[in-house]
Amino acid sequence: MTIALPRLGLGTAPIGNLFREVSERDAAATVAAAAREGLTYFDTAPRYGHGLAEDRLGRAIEAEGVTAPVISTKAGWLLRPGERVVTDWTERGLRESLESSLRRLRRPAVDILYLHDPDDFPDEVRRTGYPAARRIREEGLAGAVGFGMNHCEPLAAYVAEFDVDVVLVAGRFSLLDHEALATLLPLCLSTGTTVVVGGVFNTGLLADPQPGAMFHYRRAPADVLARAQRCRAVCAEFGVPLAAAALQFPYLHPAVGSVVVGCRSADEVSRNAEAARTEIPPELWHRLAEEGFVPPELLET
Repeated sequence: MTIALPRLGLGTAPIGNLFREVSERDAAATVAAAAREGLTYFDTAPRYGHGLAEDRLGRAIEAEGVTAPVISTKAGWLLRPGERVVTDWTERGLRESLESSLRRLRRPAVDILYLHDPDDFPDEVRRTGYPAARRIREEGLAGAVGFGMNHCEPLAAYVAEFDVDVVLVAGRFSLLDHEALATLLPLCLSTGTTVVVGGVFNTGLLADPQPGAMFHYRRAPADVLARAQRCRAVCAEFGVPLAAAALQFPYLHPAVGSVVVGCRSADEVSRNAEAARTEIPPELWHRLAEEGFVPPELLET
């Protein structure tokens, strides 16, 4: 089924201390700013800071009195003492994971439950994982179920095999990476599966392409950095910040229902909200297509 989501959402991995520590005050301010800016879709996971992101999100939503938030979390990996995580795709494991998430989030249910990074576990997903997720949905503990992954090939395979409500694909549909366009996005369009796109800045490179910037969780190679800087220069010709083009690029495909951006401060939330509101002239998209940053077929409608 196609599900309606806010156009822009907040990714909470940064307030789970991804890459660097975020204070309790800044984490709360980040969620509060998101609510003010209308980013009322919040994506989280137990693995984001070993439960920290969920806990901070739940407390902040409660404190701010956020009206009708849309919340997605993930399951498939159980938290254990000493910052350990273990995979568990059994129904018991998924329910344990979700129950723990609901306690941290201070909610009776979530809007979306994603099976988290099951790239190497197709047999377990087929045998127990996805059937259990569907039962969880039928019981009302999750409004929709799907998969959240970084890689398109196994994600497309799951969409082709199962009746998937929604998928979250991270880092594979951006100005620098068009992998999702090959199979995943056309497939989701044909099945009516809603697509959420994360990682539009490719771990920060498209937010600020400076030497030392990260790309796919590693330091950007010189050629990739140069491409990002060229993309920024083209955007500058039209007076458009690179971040605005990067954030709005996924909306060019009709299968995409929402984009989630990770933020670690209220200022980052405000800047991303402004980037989402920035008007992108059609001429810029065509110019970026000439440079290879935008697949031309996305502009043919």
